[in-house]
Amino acid sequence: MAVEVKLTTDSWEQEVLKSDIPVLVDFWAPWCGPCRMVAPVVSEIAHEYEGKLKIGKLNTDEEPDIAVKYGIMSIPTLMVFKNGEVVDQIIGAAPKEYFTQRLDKIL
Repeated sequence: MAVEVKLTTDSWEQEVLKSDIPVLVDFWAPWCGPCRMVAPVVSEIAHEYEGKLKIGKLNTDEEPDIAVKYGIMSIPTLMVFKNGEVVDQIIGAAPKEYFTQRLDKIL
């Protein structure tokens, strides 16, 4: 299984903003039902896109400052960062094909 990076305020800049490959950030929380539905899909994507895409998971309860900075109002929200900029955003649970179609346009 591919590694998903747990993101924190301390690691955000290095792991996301300075990443040399695009980063899919999953903004989630343990109590969020739809977040738990999306988690296995995100894991599959991490495996299939290994080497082309980094997967980061940010617990909004533990790291509220970053969630506020990016205007996260509902979770799950998945954002794709490329060269330190947000290039796509998906809010809510969706089928895997929906995510992969969006990612394929970016990568």
